[in-house]
Amino acid sequence: MFEKILDEIKNYNTVIIHRHAYPDGDALGSQIGLSEIIKGNYPGKKVYTVGDATKRYAFMDGAVMDEIPDEYYDGALAFVLDSAEEQLVSDKRFKSAGKTIRIDHHIYCETFTDIELVDTGFESCCGMITELCRESGLLLSQKGANALFTGMVTDTGRFRYDCTNARTFALASYLNERGVDSNSIYSELYSSDLQSVLLRAEFTKKIKLYENSPVAYIYTTREELEKLNTDPFSVSRGMVGLMADIKGIDIWVNFTEVKDKVWCELRSSKYNINPVAVKYGGGGHQKASGADVADFTQAMEMLSELKKLTENT
Repeated sequence: MFEKILDEIKNYNTVIIHRHAYPDGDALGSQIGLSEIIKGNYPGKKVYTVGDATKRYAFMDGAVMDEIPDEYYDGALAFVLDSAEEQLVSDKRFKSAGKTIRIDHHIYCETFTDIELVDTGFESCCGMITELCRESGLLLSQKGANALFTGMVTDTGRFRYDCTNARTFALASYLNERGVDSNSIYSELYSSDLQSVLLRAEFTKKIKLYENSPVAYIYTTREELEKLNTDPFSVSRGMVGLMADIKGIDIWVNFTEVKDKVWCELRSSKYNINPVAVKYGGGGHQKASGADVADFTQAMEMLSELKKLTENT
């Protein structure tokens, strides 16, 4: 499955690893994990990780990105991880590399690299990178194992989402055998300071039902966001989970106004909401997708389509 990718790694002295902007645990974990695999098994190669910074996952060893000049891409191999579309990639310089490879687990949207490995059967991109390491018999450092485990945990909701399967647990076991510090990881991921708890309480009070349907949503205006002592990504991705596990709610959406658009995080415990996200220029998974809309009116139109989904399925 990964033979062609490993052959390409052998052929290049410089490897630069990208992932999507506003990284989550899976994007950052797969990036750090792949970097550690290449460094540990192909000594002498120059390996760089690039992209925007993160606050939420700054605790991860390797979260600080490299700053490299444009000329490093000349004759280099560039990876793009955990990205369904080119527009989502942080740092578009990957296109100037000698060769490009994408590894991703999202529903296919487009081809934008020379070599593409897209497999929606994996629960996470970290799972794919872990399988690359396991299947190929490569060495993996504790740092790499911690990063990959972090991404696997976050993209499965602590192994609760229905994307979790027997292979997921086998890969998690493989990582644990390589020294994963799960207690530390869980503590960083799920312990909160008082300010964060109070902020979630405020957003919990903002939850609304759309026209008495099993569709819930939170809508945060730009003015409301500016009054909060947090960043847009922490609101958009960070608060969508507040609506999960509520009895009678099958679909939930978190809308966050930023500049000239509204970020939409769509989730469901029952329905395939991906086609709705795709209609609005987004994508992702069947039960977890994202998109952008122009304004509040269009956000309500999206909710109307999601309501119809619950009525017609």
